Amino acid sequence: MKATSQAVFDEAYAAYERRVQVQNYRVACVLGIIFMPAGISLDWFVYHAQVPVFFVGRLVSSALLAVVWFLLGTDFGRRWYRALGLVEVSIPILCISWMIALAEGANSTYYAGLNIVLMGAGIVLRWGLVDSLVLLAIALVSYLVACFAHPLIDVGALPLFDGSVRVTFFNNLYFLVVTGVFIATGNYFFSRNRFTEFQLRYQLDQNRAELEATNARLRELDEAKSRFFANISHELRTPLTLLLAPLESIRARSAAELGPQTRDWLDTMHANGMRLLKLINDLLDLVRLESGQLQLRPESFGVAEFLRGLCSAVNKMAEDKRIRLVAEIDAQVASFWGDRDKLEKVFLNLLFNAIKFTPAGGTITFGVQPTGIGGLRFYVQDTGMGIPPEQLQHVFTRFWQADNSAQRKYQGVGIGLALVKELVEAHQGRVEVQSQVAVGTRFDVDLPALEQRPAPELVTAPEIKSAGAAVAGSVVAAAPKEEEWLSRLYRRAELFPAMTPVQASLPRQAGPISGGKPRLLVADDEPDMLRYLKSHLDEEFQVLEAVDGRQAIELAQQYEPDVIVCDMMMPEMDGLEVCRQLRQRHTTEHVPILLLTARADEETKIAALTAGASDFLTKPFSTVELRVRVQNLCASHKLQRELAWQNKKLTATLEQLKETETQLVQSEKLASLGRLSAGIIHEINNPLNYVRTALHELKRKQRHLPAVEQPDFEEVLRDTEEGVSRVVQIISDLRTFAHPNPVAMVELKVRELVESSLRFCANQWKDRVTVESTLPEELVILGNRHKLVQVFVNLLQNSFDALAGKSFAEGQSPTLQILHRLRPGWTIISVRDNGPGMDPSTQGKVFDPFFTTKEVGKGIGLGLSICYQIMAEHGGRIEVTSEVGKFCEFALEFPEEPAP
Repeated sequence: MKATSQAVFDEAYAAYERRVQVQNYRVACVLGIIFMPAGISLDWFVYHAQVPVFFVGRLVSSALLAVVWFLLGTDFGRRWYRALGLVEVSIPILCISWMIALAEGANSTYYAGLNIVLMGAGIVLRWGLVDSLVLLAIALVSYLVACFAHPLIDVGALPLFDGSVRVTFFNNLYFLVVTGVFIATGNYFFSRNRFTEFQLRYQLDQNRAELEATNARLRELDEAKSRFFANISHELRTPLTLLLAPLESIRARSAAELGPQTRDWLDTMHANGMRLLKLINDLLDLVRLESGQLQLRPESFGVAEFLRGLCSAVNKMAEDKRIRLVAEIDAQVASFWGDRDKLEKVFLNLLFNAIKFTPAGGTITFGVQPTGIGGLRFYVQDTGMGIPPEQLQHVFTRFWQADNSAQRKYQGVGIGLALVKELVEAHQGRVEVQSQVAVGTRFDVDLPALEQRPAPELVTAPEIKSAGAAVAGSVVAAAPKEEEWLSRLYRRAELFPAMTPVQASLPRQAGPISGGKPRLLVADDEPDMLRYLKSHLDEEFQVLEAVDGRQAIELAQQYEPDVIVCDMMMPEMDGLEVCRQLRQRHTTEHVPILLLTARADEETKIAALTAGASDFLTKPFSTVELRVRVQNLCASHKLQRELAWQNKKLTATLEQLKETETQLVQSEKLASLGRLSAGIIHEINNPLNYVRTALHELKRKQRHLPAVEQPDFEEVLRDTEEGVSRVVQIISDLRTFAHPNPVAMVELKVRELVESSLRFCANQWKDRVTVESTLPEELVILGNRHKLVQVFVNLLQNSFDALAGKSFAEGQSPTLQILHRLRPGWTIISVRDNGPGMDPSTQGKVFDPFFTTKEVGKGIGLGLSICYQIMAEHGGRIEVTSEVGKFCEFALEFPEEPAP
């Protein structure tokens, strides 16, 4: 394909070059024919003696150039134009060289004629580089031959040139060469530029040809589109009329005969049929206007009556939105000559637009005033939302919408204002718009007075006539009553508002929700669609209704429906964004969503599934298919929830089994250690009694010792008593561990228990540790006072020991916090210190018997184990949380009703 295009281009460029060059060559021939004989005037003054001879040579040259000029006009000349061009230039060069040879040879001033020929060839002929070099070679050879052929020069004795002849010869030769080089260089670059220019012009011509072909195709497509719209509009009106006629007949029956649900369905069908008929009529009018087939039927009508009638037609809709409609009629306006039906369509569109975009409490003014001779200015002014300045230029553009997104709030296809402009211009008038955002919009329609003449017959294209014949045939157009009914139907369609009433578009409050049927959330901004879906699904589901995307998300969060049916295009938030938002929330991330969309392309399907939709259904859809899809999604969601619940129960059971196993192992360990401890206690108690008796006897004999020895003896006795007391305490702990003795539970004030425990440890924290407590006076738990004091004393002593072993930075101090918090069914008391903390590897072992991190002699590791056992006896538990270098916290969890 590229090689073919290049060959075509080369052929086109060769043809272009041939045409230009032939033209230039013929011009050069004419110049030569004129100026060669004219040179006789120069011969008269320079070489007077040679005038007759030179004149003959000049005439011969002109004659030869005339022959070349003639040949260039023939097919032969156009085919061999380059050779003829060289011949054409060679004729004057040879003639001038002949005259130089006959005159003074190298001393002749006629060498300038060769320069003129070279320059003329460069300027007029515009040769390429090769042709220019050939021309230069011809000129130089001719000049050299002329110089050496002069009779005064001895060809064999060139060195005998005298000085003046040599200087003139080389001077002339130099200027000839320089002129020829300049001409060749200039022609080279000029030929390149000429090639580039032709290439660009060729591409431009090609593009223009393609553009013209494309425009022709577009015109054909536009005409085909117009014919298609006209035909399809008529073809749609035929079945639509046949649908509306039976509908109106059925709706005329009594309410008791039809039933409320059937009448609601019929009203919905009729309303949407009228909306569709109005849209089809507008499209048909646009096509007729575009093709010039719509003829006006002017008549004289009263302007005041016309204006009040339109206000009356739209007043109900204005009252529904709480909008005040004002009519302003100038007293000078009486009647007007124009097409009443077309003007009615113009102002109804303007009034419907004003009502659509004016909020409740606003005002719409519809007025008329005279302008010029017989002309009128109608205006529709509102206090609505206004139009941004950058969008004003597009308001009359066909199919243009200020908001093309899927979240747009107002419906429409963008033909209303375009039709207004076309119909006004058909009346030779003009329509203008002025608007300010948040202030309002004003449309001015200036209509001149039309010439009062009989209305022409409506000319209809063959295509439209054939389509319209179907309507006439189907509805028995020959009957006057049927024609009258059709006319009234079309008029009612014009007056039908293409917008949803305010009450129908308000967010609906969800009714009481019971636990019987599964919950279904339906989200759609079309009230008719909402009612239709609810009427078909409320037998099997509890239906919740949402009129926009935002309300759909709120209801889904509040009621957690089993399935959601959502429209793709809704105000505030479209269906795709609703899916994304619901999938990001924990409570609704698994709820199945069925999207309803009017688009069935692959991109829309992929976008819906990517956003999180479980399924989608293309409009129009079957109610049976919708019900089956919703039932399947609901059943699948129910199974998923049951599976998740069973999985949760199984996980909890496994955790409980693991905890029970751990408790059994721990109980067995404690039982074994208890038996071991019982034996140790029995073996140690008797020697301890002997030691304590011996200490008592030694105290009695202390007074018999010399006074000097008594302090040392007393110190030894004190150390011995402390050691024995320590052993007695260990034996007591072992006895408690080995022989637990549960006692009755009573109500205990936690604050008193903690204060008593702090008094036992007062010598360890007074003036050294800051103790903070948030325990209220009324906080009560059930338990054994003695054992719980033992638990608190053990925990407090551990914390004080840990704080004593930590060095605090400047600004910090050892602190012990006793905190509480409540959890349903539990009371939690925490003992928290800012000590060195506990290594994570030891946290799981601290409640094991005889496990300790203290140095030898400072504990045997039974304190926390006893605390664990006491808390278990109370039906509670003890847990530890710690971070090395920061804190350690023991949490005591007491149930409100301890296990027996």
